[in-house]
Amino acid sequence: MQISYHGHSVVKIKTNTHTFLIDPFITGNGQTDLNASEEKVDVILLTHGHNDHFGDTVDLAKRNNATVIAVFELAEYVESLGINTHAMGIGGAYDFDFGRVKFTQAFHSNSYTTENGEIIYGGMPSGVLLTLQGKTIYHAGDTALFGDMKLIGDRHDIDVAFLPIGDNFTMGPEDAAYAVQLLKPQIVVPVHYNTFPPIKQDPQIFKSLVETAEVQVLKAGDFVQWTRE
Repeated sequence: MQISYHGHSVVKIKTNTHTFLIDPFITGNGQTDLNASEEKVDVILLTHGHNDHFGDTVDLAKRNNATVIAVFELAEYVESLGINTHAMGIGGAYDFDFGRVKFTQAFHSNSYTTENGEIIYGGMPSGVLLTLQGKTIYHAGDTALFGDMKLIGDRHDIDVAFLPIGDNFTMGPEDAAYAVQLLKPQIVVPVHYNTFPPIKQDPQIFKSLVETAEVQVLKAGDFVQWTRE
């Protein structure tokens, strides 16, 4: 299994049978190395509907006949556009043929803004726990620090966590470093920073604050390096 980071909050996961994209904000993302028209994907997972996370979901899903997995309200909207979806709720898990998906809470907001300025309510924002081939990947989405991250860490053996550090809209480096203590991942990758001026951060500051996990600061296109088998 390969896990790669592609700028902002975009994560790609490839197994022998499936390719996954989490929050595929590609077009308009100055931090990414991807070209949306060239991407092949089987499953798209959305943490929430903000345009810098929803991104190229519609075009990617239609072109690849991919399934979009999201919280109920956002999945209903995507399905109304003629796309295959699987709706889920916060705290719910489902065993797919490729592995297990569980949605966690996140403290943020959730909406999608259409081209004509209409704001579509997206339900609750979320994080995603994805278990594939014996590895558990946690993508926190956009979130503030919250105490129940300890429950997530206690109940799930997290191999890799993707945590926002940009501040302003989400956790900053200090809160994200505290979140690492609660979640107890083996590896943590900072995301959601430096894409726009309000979220400019130095990821090395975050790295210096983390003492309980291996921090891998990735550039767009870099792969997570496994240090535990």
